[in-house]
Amino acid sequence: MADRNVTRSRGPRRGGPPRCYGKQGAPGRSAGTGGPARRGSAMPPLWEADVTLTPEGAARLVERQFPELAPARLEPLGTGWDNTAYTVNGHWVFRFPRRKIARGLLENEARLLPLLAPHLPLRIPEPVWLGHPEGDYPYPFAGYALLPGRTACAVAWTLEERLSNAATLGRFLAALHGIPVDDETLTRGPGDELARADLRKRAPMILERLEKLETDGADVNGAAVRTWVSRLVDTPPWTRRACWVHGDLYARHLLVDEHHAVTGMLDWGDVHLGDPAIDLTLAFSFLPPEARDVFREAYGDIDEATWDRARFRAFHYGVALLQYGRSEGDEDIAQVGRDALRYGAAV
Repeated sequence: MADRNVTRSRGPRRGGPPRCYGKQGAPGRSAGTGGPARRGSAMPPLWEADVTLTPEGAARLVERQFPELAPARLEPLGTGWDNTAYTVNGHWVFRFPRRKIARGLLENEARLLPLLAPHLPLRIPEPVWLGHPEGDYPYPFAGYALLPGRTACAVAWTLEERLSNAATLGRFLAALHGIPVDDETLTRGPGDELARADLRKRAPMILERLEKLETDGADVNGAAVRTWVSRLVDTPPWTRRACWVHGDLYARHLLVDEHHAVTGMLDWGDVHLGDPAIDLTLAFSFLPPEARDVFREAYGDIDEATWDRARFRAFHYGVALLQYGRSEGDEDIAQVGRDALRYGAAV
């Protein structure tokens, strides 16, 4: 793909009738891993899979539905809340839903990515291969052109490197949030069906996860989190026209090059029309406080209520990702959660 704008796809190749695309294997929606549901637990984790697909099973699906890719050489890429991802033949990324909820996310990406891509200054995934349920595997799946780079959660960041990305992130979000939305699109949606921007709904969730982390002995400044959540929970909501938002922006969904410069955004299953603060939380979850002025200048006008809602979301990400990372032994994601809590509380 080009450095600035992604070329609009000429149309994905289908392995069957469903018109569906995948969601990048990474923690999604609030903060995922494969395998069968754990037994002996009355309430399994939110990220628990409801289907298991082995690498051999994934390879068979690819080869049967896309014989031009046979023999399919699969390498594990990652597992998240919603999908398991493999590279195929070194050129493609195939994502296989591991939970029923991911099906709708596939369809969301399929419909919207080609419409958004021409407006954006960084790379986003290009859906190419569309697979359908087969045998014991109940979900559609999808393949994308493999983008170069690595996800930001796998990088040991210096302060200077984070600072150097502030303007890039601000400009990207300004472009995304500035894409025109006509009245018909606004009515048709998708909207924020998960109430991501409902602070009063999210506050108890943050505090519940925080309490669990403290009980489990996590290194977390609970007093600071509680103070900020209490201070921000009554922030006025977004009342202006809804805009396109990525919906799930954090370090695992940022693509970076060998110099640790952000070059793309991954995992667009949560894209919807909503409150820009949902994305602006990057200024508090990924960027240190020294970078906020540069970010705001690059983005443009941000009112103080929107800025406060963005900060609030950093605590939501922080506790969710730290809890997930500790539960699944994913230290990279646990550190992303710690960063969000630390930066969110910094003034």
